[in-house]
Amino acid sequence: MIAIRDATEAEVPRILEITNEAILNTTAIWDWAPMTLDQRLGWYRERVGRGFPVIVAEDAGRVTGFGAYGAYHAKEGYKYTVEHSVYVAPEAHGRGIGTQLLASLIQHATAKGMRIMVGAIDASNTASIALHKKAGFVEAGIIREAGWKFGRWLDALYMQKFLDGR
Repeated sequence: MIAIRDATEAEVPRILEITNEAILNTTAIWDWAPMTLDQRLGWYRERVGRGFPVIVAEDAGRVTGFGAYGAYHAKEGYKYTVEHSVYVAPEAHGRGIGTQLLASLIQHATAKGMRIMVGAIDASNTASIALHKKAGFVEAGIIREAGWKFGRWLDALYMQKFLDGR
């Protein structure tokens, strides 16, 4: 059984493993070089310190995925819009973990009075697009050739979900 709960700082090394696997092997994260533990600890502390969630999916005592959201942009006018991320370890794909993590983030953001949740997705990532559509996200726009990774240009698809029930 999968448990979705707040992450602890002690779990950041596992979150880092999942992050670095995505960096090295997918276009889900557009970084080229693996992150360090210090970088990921800083990210975790910044999120939690600002009241944003960092959650994990746990199965039989092992973290199999994580999710988080933070400010969409730093300007005050964006304070009710958040941008999220969800990552699942490769060995746990196809088990509904991403769906559960995303649902938990949506519930958290809604309870905090956020208006819109945004996801920035590689436009060729059909699994992520399907996950978001299933959760009620709609396409909000594409920035063509916004990123470069693995020797090719990537399009950034933005998806959004209104959190007020529309």
